[in-house]
Amino acid sequence: MRLGVLDVGSNTVHLLVVDAHPGARPLPAHSHKAELRLAELLDGDGAIGPDGVDRLIAVVHDALQAAEDKGVEELLPFATSAVREASNADDVLTRVQTETGVRLQVLTGAEEARLTFLATRRWFGWSAGKLLVLDIGGGSLEIAYGIDEEPDAAASLPLGAGRLTSAWLPGDPPASDDVRALRRHVRAEIARTVGEFSRFGAPDHVVATSKTFRQLARIGGAARSAEGLYVQRELKRQSLEAWVPRLAGMTAEERQELPGVSDGRAGQLLAGALVAEAAMDLFGVETLEICPWALREGIILRRLDHMGPV
Repeated sequence: MRLGVLDVGSNTVHLLVVDAHPGARPLPAHSHKAELRLAELLDGDGAIGPDGVDRLIAVVHDALQAAEDKGVEELLPFATSAVREASNADDVLTRVQTETGVRLQVLTGAEEARLTFLATRRWFGWSAGKLLVLDIGGGSLEIAYGIDEEPDAAASLPLGAGRLTSAWLPGDPPASDDVRALRRHVRAEIARTVGEFSRFGAPDHVVATSKTFRQLARIGGAARSAEGLYVQRELKRQSLEAWVPRLAGMTAEERQELPGVSDGRAGQLLAGALVAEAAMDLFGVETLEICPWALREGIILRRLDHMGPV
């Protein structure tokens, strides 16, 4: 069947269309996305303002039209941290459903971490052993660890690249004092969770997902996306540590010129790099591998699992 996953994230609204059936890997058929940056549209009370809700509804309408055009039989719509943590989340969800007919499932942070873990486990297989999975989104950082398809430990921290950039790095380029303050904040937040994971022992394989990690790997010399899904891509902590001060000295426009860095994410890249560097350091990770599958694929795989054999 042809499935569509509508991901209302903190940075983008992304419709992924795949051809799928139980027992087979989902084959991407179409991708439709719009930069919305909901994490940056929250007002002083933590609410998504009327303009932000109007833009979200318009983008959902566009995604529905794209899904219809591509013959999607079933749509799996969900929302993550930006909607989940908005003080007016219930009102936003009601308006979206009333005006588009789409009922967004709001995932908890733990659900995000578990579903992303499922996708990485399926990608790498059982031979990868104990996995530690890191995912930096626009609104949150997800961490998961385990040897099965359900992680033994999962956590979600409010350390998304968009959220942190908006709250901590107003300058372009940012002031050095602001960068140092954010670095301290990020490391303190992550350090609180390390013990929860370290009691399970060292992982056999450390994996990262998300566009932030892919871009950091690319500027560190990893293969271009055009070279395909199956090329191994790694991010080394030594490379990241060298890049962080360079990124801190650049404007967003200058970061756009770096290989693999999109215009829409250039402003967030420093905050994402600080989170990635802190996570790798505090978890004792020298090298991690980039996984092309993440939350959306986890949603698809879970749905196919529930369908059972044809």
